[in-house]
Amino acid sequence: MRIVFAGTPEFAAEHLKALLASQHDIIAVYTQPDRPAGRGQKLMPSPVKQLALEHGIAVYQPASLRNAEAQAELAALQPDLMVVVAYGLILPQVVLDTPRLGCINSHASLLPRWRGAAPIQRAVQAGDAESGVTVMQMEAGLDTGPMLLKVTTPISAEDTGGSLHDRLARLGPQAVLQAVDGLAAGTLAGEVQDDALANYAHKLNKDEARLDFSRPAVELERLVRAFHPWPICHSTLNGEALKVHAAELADGTGVPGSILAADKSGLTVACGEGALRLTRLQLPGGKPLAFSDLYNSRREQFAPGLVLGQ
Repeated sequence: MRIVFAGTPEFAAEHLKALLASQHDIIAVYTQPDRPAGRGQKLMPSPVKQLALEHGIAVYQPASLRNAEAQAELAALQPDLMVVVAYGLILPQVVLDTPRLGCINSHASLLPRWRGAAPIQRAVQAGDAESGVTVMQMEAGLDTGPMLLKVTTPISAEDTGGSLHDRLARLGPQAVLQAVDGLAAGTLAGEVQDDALANYAHKLNKDEARLDFSRPAVELERLVRAFHPWPICHSTLNGEALKVHAAELADGTGVPGSILAADKSGLTVACGEGALRLTRLQLPGGKPLAFSDLYNSRREQFAPGLVLGQ
């Protein structure tokens, strides 16, 4: 089949790699316009663009697909199918109708559980027992289309947003290949989603990553895992910023935010319910360190009775 691929981040690039290795013809790639990145704020191509250029594939980077010129450009390619993975632009109905077999999307959630921008992190944050990838036929609504194929994976008590992302980035491409072959053969039928089971996976932000120790420890432990490697949960201690890269549940009660104990096993902090032991921290200007390493050199900074978040 003649396939147009649309995607932007690394998660999407893994899908493009699999399609490039298949028998199908990737005739063009759509990706977000280059964005400033790094200290120098130089314009950087997306991972999908870099991969496409390495394989000599034409790259299109419209700021929007709502204008007639961009739509005509896509129609001229005469695609059989458009495969969309974390593209980041809204596809209007005229675009969805352009390929002969429409547009399909690889979404990192067991739909309809998490629709929206951050389904991987929200699944970890909510304490879901499993996640997966759903390949769906796209329609005008946000992640509302008929489901063509699903693959699942359990979420362990150690999973972070990063580890689950990487696992789904391995599962998704194979699911897409299977769906593409099924569509080509005419053997795949869509299953309508139950809207009553849907939740919206809001985009992540740094403010949400601030640890509110009045909340139960079990919620904060999941938040620390969900928001790693970005945006990283954080608090303050003695007026200094404190990034929390890893934590575990602990015993203890006290004023929320107060340090209950500090030793080589971690920094134990009281929460609204239970306590949280912070095991990997980062101080301003430093790198992430096991708390045991910080404790050896800065013991006085972590004295019991001090309060985080003030």
